[in-house]
This record gives sequence, C-alpha cells and structure tokens, in this order.
Amino acid sequence: MADPPEEAGGGPAGGPGVAGPPRGRQRLEALLNRSLRIRMSDGRTLVGAFLCTDRQSNVILGSAQEFLKAADAFPGSEPRVLGLAMVPGHHIVSIEVEPPYP
Repeated sequence: MADPPEEAGGGPAGGPGVAGPPRGRQRLEALLNRSLRIRMSDGRTLVGAFLCTDRQSNVILGSAQEFLKAADAFPGSEPRVLGLAMVPGHHIVSIEVEPPYP
C-alpha cells in the first residue's frame, strides 16, 4: 500500500502528509503587529498595529490613531489617539501596510 502524497505547505509543525496552515492564514500571521492604514467608508483613516481579525472581516488595531478626512479636519489638527480600536469589516474601504521605518 502506498503512502499518501505529502501536501504542499507541510512543514515542521505538521508531519508527513499533514498540510500546514492555509496560505491566507500565513499571510495574515505575517502582518501581525505590523502598522496598518485603514480607510473607512465615512472618510476617516485609522492607523495602528494589526492585532487580529475575524470571519466578518472586523479588524482590531492596537495603539490606533484616527485621522479625519481633509474636508472635516481643522488646519493643523492633531490625530485623535484611540488606543485599542475595533473596525467593523463592512466599513472598511481599503487596508494598506505601512512601510517599516529605518
């Protein structure tokens, strides 16, 4: 009897013939604690450290700051510090990964 073929993505965590975590999960894990810029449907932008997400695409950011759209902001206004923030998935327009600072 032949052994089942090894699936791609198997590694030290799984044994022979055991698949590793799905590719999407690996991509999300690579973003953990990275700084994300999330644009929302109401024009606000949140920037903070990516902590987690769920099946409804809600995103939790740590050390988050809120930036108002240019039309609503006062000239020279400071960002509002939110701290821990949950962004509902249905309000997310775009997500960008902030480049690391040298």
